Amino acid sequence: MSEKIAIHWFRRDLRLNDNAALYHALKSGCKVIPIFIFDSNILSKLENRQDARVHFIHNTLQKLKSELKHLKSDLQVFHGNPLEIWEQIIDKYHPNSVYTNMDYEPYAIKRDATVESILAGKNISFHSFKDHVIFDKDEVLKDDGNPYTVYTPYSRKWKLKLNNFYLKPYPNEKYQNAYANFSADEMPTLEKIGFESVNVSFPSETVDSGLIKKYHLQRDIPSINGTSRLSLHFRFGTISIRDKAAKALKISEKWLNELIWRDFYIQIMAHFPHAMSSAFKPDYNRVIWDNNTAHFKAWCEGKTGYPLVDAGMRELNATGFMHNRVRMVVASFLCKHLLIDWKWGEAYFAEKLLDFELASNNGGWQWAAGSGVDAAPYFRIFNPKLQMEKFDPELKYIKKWVPEFGTFDYPRPIVVHEQARVRCLEAYKAALKPY
Repeated sequence: MSEKIAIHWFRRDLRLNDNAALYHALKSGCKVIPIFIFDSNILSKLENRQDARVHFIHNTLQKLKSELKHLKSDLQVFHGNPLEIWEQIIDKYHPNSVYTNMDYEPYAIKRDATVESILAGKNISFHSFKDHVIFDKDEVLKDDGNPYTVYTPYSRKWKLKLNNFYLKPYPNEKYQNAYANFSADEMPTLEKIGFESVNVSFPSETVDSGLIKKYHLQRDIPSINGTSRLSLHFRFGTISIRDKAAKALKISEKWLNELIWRDFYIQIMAHFPHAMSSAFKPDYNRVIWDNNTAHFKAWCEGKTGYPLVDAGMRELNATGFMHNRVRMVVASFLCKHLLIDWKWGEAYFAEKLLDFELASNNGGWQWAAGSGVDAAPYFRIFNPKLQMEKFDPELKYIKKWVPEFGTFDYPRPIVVHEQARVRCLEAYKAALKPY
């Protein structure tokens, strides 16, 4: 190609509209070639060949490819080690610059730094932009310049800082003539990258404004469709966080607060990367877990004898989704009733959740275990029976996922609540006592 070329590297921003890095690429004066890399370093860690998230990404890329073809352009999709793929891209397209949106996970940060170094060695500029969050890790800090580790003051500062500038969409559609006119190689099939298609119903990208208006009233009731279920789309950037935050600001502060939690946990991950692999509060690494594998298996399969816990796990296993209220109960039960290391539960959710996001998953599990930022105190132990009576009093959710509840086929509780509570408190007190 005779024109100057800019590469837009899609990752967690799988949309053409209101996309920060893509907007800057289109305005750069270069012709833009969009690419996506199925990263074999990430895919090789996925044990399930029918991972619905890979299927979702593949479907979304096909849609993007179709949209770009309507604009007389295309999407080039690669599969392999990104460092090797970038050598191929450089040889094939001879780009002047590369544009991408920031990814805050530890692996992504290292990968991007290495790619930037490779590109710099070839005199190719690398440009990364904020797109996945409203505020970057250093944009909402305490007055002394340190990061927040408590959500409420963070959210207060977040809201004070928010104005139309941060919610303004990028008008990518004005620069569509900057896409390169080219035909990409055929996109690799799911089978080619080592996966199979799945029969899963993915949640919609749109949500009814009436649901959001009632969000504060219905969000804790698992039997009704009272939450947005947009988290999968936020995870892969098929929707714009700016667009949804602007709508939340007008309709529901409670829902806006949930979006702020995303930013909060992502900035925690950026400032405190140690928390992604061990307790945020180091003292909690001393907890001696029971780690009974039979109990863990019962928890995974939804056969603990505690109906709300079992319903949640069965919903997760069947759909890749679990209601947020139930997630808290299920996580607390694993850590505190069964005294099983929260990292076991975190890893199971990472494998099963369609909307798995490292920062939020880690933050949620450490909240439940008491070891994280702004966590529930260790002595707060959810009573699953009382939670069921409060949030599913008519047993609609239970009956949907645990149809044998109330019959002889339903298992007896694997632990007794009162005894499990005492054991948990003793284990935590022993770990946290001053030395």
